[in-house]
Amino acid sequence: MSTNHEIIIIGAGLSGLATAHFLAGAGAGTTTLIMEQSDRPGGAIRSFHEDGFRAEWGPHGFLDNNPESRQLLAESGLDREALKAPLSKNVRFVCHQGRLVALPQKPGALLTTPLLSLAGKLRLAAEPFQKPLPDGHSIGEWAQHRFGREILPLVDAAITGTFAGDYQRLSIDAVMPGVRRLEKEHGSLLRGLWREHRQKKKTAAPGEGKKAGGDRLPAMTSFPQGMEHLVNRLSRELNILYQCGVTAIRPLSEGGWEVQSQQGVFRAAQLVLALPVNQALALLEAFAPPVATVPEARIVTVALGFRRQDAEIPAGFGYLAPEREGRFTLGALFSSHMFPDRAPADHVLLEALVGGRRHPERLELDDETMINNIYNDLRQLLPIKAPPVFARVLRGSGGIPQLEQDHPRLLAWRDQLARQHPDLLLAGFGWDGIGMNDMMKAAKQAAEKIAQGRSSKEQAQVRPVYF
Repeated sequence: MSTNHEIIIIGAGLSGLATAHFLAGAGAGTTTLIMEQSDRPGGAIRSFHEDGFRAEWGPHGFLDNNPESRQLLAESGLDREALKAPLSKNVRFVCHQGRLVALPQKPGALLTTPLLSLAGKLRLAAEPFQKPLPDGHSIGEWAQHRFGREILPLVDAAITGTFAGDYQRLSIDAVMPGVRRLEKEHGSLLRGLWREHRQKKKTAAPGEGKKAGGDRLPAMTSFPQGMEHLVNRLSRELNILYQCGVTAIRPLSEGGWEVQSQQGVFRAAQLVLALPVNQALALLEAFAPPVATVPEARIVTVALGFRRQDAEIPAGFGYLAPEREGRFTLGALFSSHMFPDRAPADHVLLEALVGGRRHPERLELDDETMINNIYNDLRQLLPIKAPPVFARVLRGSGGIPQLEQDHPRLLAWRDQLARQHPDLLLAGFGWDGIGMNDMMKAAKQAAEKIAQGRSSKEQAQVRPVYF
């Protein structure tokens, strides 16, 4: 079988679905075909529901401070169904010297937090006097240079909560290009943030700063049915060919692309690889990428249900544990505090995270051992009186790409590939970030490039970091 299409998107995960959605909105997606190797949409986004408990195999939500995400929800009608858990009303905790300590909600709270000594707080204030480091440093090296050594456990917690990674391996230039841009332009990150904030206030329309994405803390977004509801809704009216794994791609001399798949050969004028970065690299091997694979961190989510009378979970978002604390569990989400109906009446649900870049060996433990280790860990930090009445280990199949020191070189190669083949676009998980907002933003950019026939490079924006 050989068929011709205007646009082919490889991958029906969030990146592919969002790209197709934005293409349709731009009037450029009428002949778009999505090719998906599995029998369902969504990729790593998958919800779990059993005995009245609802958890997630993959991402648990996304923040509402991204314009592309808000646009997608509004256009699909999902904004009317979304659940919001404002960070301003949900305290985040960090494990500090064997106990949970609330993270400061406002800059002024840094003056009283026990997470930093007086010397550590004074060192934060000295940030404007530190010259920018050259390229090629890890997040840990950069953070210690700019803010001092005491900040590192908090940086570790933030990186654990996003990448499940090692902050001494991840590249500051790849993970936070917007932060590096401000630092280099203004000689100081804090000075750059302050000036950018002033400029936004000057140019903002009356009342604009109070809207979503303004000065307020954002909210975590999910849905009553779980995150899988998002991809199910987006896929509903799209042309998706399931169980159609792609085995090879090649550019055609007359323009466009040939796609070899398990269901035949297809041709497209425009091709979008909306795959996780390592799956995309396997298809791009003939174009000599500088790395064959990107390191990944794998985690397991363990859903634990407790009787409310046995577990007095503090109101909040959850907690994270820096590596120096020596905990078995990376952290836990207080899921039934964030969103209603995540647990039956008179019960609470915690979702514990295990593994990550530094401890892949823990993923090899059997379910019972893992659950026991987590329970012993949690009851040292939380007032839990009895074991869980419900426990399920959710072992997802995918990993979290780690944007480590080789990643800037990979991105430079991608930019060169885009100049050579403007009809090939990469919009998948792990190129420019790993968050759902990152994927929806990249999908919008890919759709705009196809619809408008342009390939301009956008200035790196600052991605806020929330624990």
